[in-house]
Amino acid sequence: MKSTRRLELHEDRFFDPNPVVRRIARQLYRSVRDLPIISPHAHVDPKIFVKNEPFPNPTELFIIPDHYVYRMLYSQGIPLESLGIRPIDGSPCEGDARKIWKLFGEHYYLFRGTPTGVWLNHEFSVVFGIKKQLTGETALQIYDEINQKLQLPRFRPRALFGRFKIAVLATTDSATDTLEAHRELRSSGWKGRVIPCFRPDELTDLQAENWRSNIDLLGERAGVEITSYSRFIQALEDRRSFFRSMGAVSTDHGVDSSYTHELTNREAERIFRRALKGAATNDDAALFNAHMLMEMARMSLEDGLVMQIHSGADRNHNRMIYEKFGPNTGCDIPAAADFTRNLHELLNKYGNDPRLTVIIFTLDESTYSRELAPLAGHYPALKLGPAWWFHDSIEGMMRYRQMVTETAGIYNTVGFNDDTRAFISIPARHDLARRVDSTFLAGLVARHIIDLQEALEMSYDLANGLAKKAYRL
Repeated sequence: MKSTRRLELHEDRFFDPNPVVRRIARQLYRSVRDLPIISPHAHVDPKIFVKNEPFPNPTELFIIPDHYVYRMLYSQGIPLESLGIRPIDGSPCEGDARKIWKLFGEHYYLFRGTPTGVWLNHEFSVVFGIKKQLTGETALQIYDEINQKLQLPRFRPRALFGRFKIAVLATTDSATDTLEAHRELRSSGWKGRVIPCFRPDELTDLQAENWRSNIDLLGERAGVEITSYSRFIQALEDRRSFFRSMGAVSTDHGVDSSYTHELTNREAERIFRRALKGAATNDDAALFNAHMLMEMARMSLEDGLVMQIHSGADRNHNRMIYEKFGPNTGCDIPAAADFTRNLHELLNKYGNDPRLTVIIFTLDESTYSRELAPLAGHYPALKLGPAWWFHDSIEGMMRYRQMVTETAGIYNTVGFNDDTRAFISIPARHDLARRVDSTFLAGLVARHIIDLQEALEMSYDLANGLAKKAYRL
């Protein structure tokens, strides 16, 4: 059946239907709606701002870079190759952008009720002014309309950066990255603030693919031959210093486990030398990772970089997809996590020092009220990152606030960040977060837990102030 229904975003979307709460939520949202966006943790490629060229087409803007989008389509049996996702061996994939978009439109109904659908509708309506709902029948018309607009100067990356009111955008970069794109941006005279983030996982995980060659590259970048653990640490400290000189304010650690344990230098040296010989065991890798989290906390205390830990995810769960298409293809699945015991050693050594900031993110939301809120509500160094991926949604964000706030308050959290590769989705995600937080705070006002003035101040902090403070921006 053909559908030409209009795409209309209700001004009260995501607010509680209770008229008392909704009225307060409107007021809170209006107070933060137009605040600049702080995006302290994302995965946008900085090269798009260096080149500042028109985005190639709607398919390469909306679908190919966003695993939130294509994982849902894959779940319905649509091959990733048919969506333009190229296998790592270079074998063929669909190259007709219009054909891919038509397939996307035919299956757009799959996103009803999901956060991805919410973001996409915002992008279509608010960013591109699309007036019709996307379906198989309207797909090519919408494709052409977006494609025409992408050729206009106001839809180029730097112009959109300003239009989205992004105050700062942090990318996520390998510890061995030359940060050449960041160099070019700094020397270009453009006023947009795009900063790197130091991510050393491929070096600290002894089981990482190509670990040995990564170590060689680290040595090359740091100007030191890495033949020992002590030289490895020296090289990491050198790279952190370089990242700081390029504007970095944080590190990021995507770990299977948040287990922390400090080894002696002799123990670390023995494990590292076994790894250099290709003889490290699974137990070696687990212990070394636990030790390196301790080392990264030590370094952060010394150099001031904020430490982010992402755990509670079984990464690349679908081995066939991982082996065929590589990492970051929508296959991370929530897994049970332990923080009370796993972080015990790190927090007892460094957690009482307010000069350090460690931000914890997890996909295991069962830990929010049981472990994370009590930990963050006690240790000065520990803060809680916002709902991430599967919980980066209307209900997930609300559950996060409900489970965390009573124990830790909002001031032991860091507001919201979008953690996205899809640049075009950034304003949609922040708008959703501001609406959800407005609803949450409005409920507290309606029940006389806080007053309206307190809610207005908290609303500002959740939208802007907490991230700015936590990341020292």
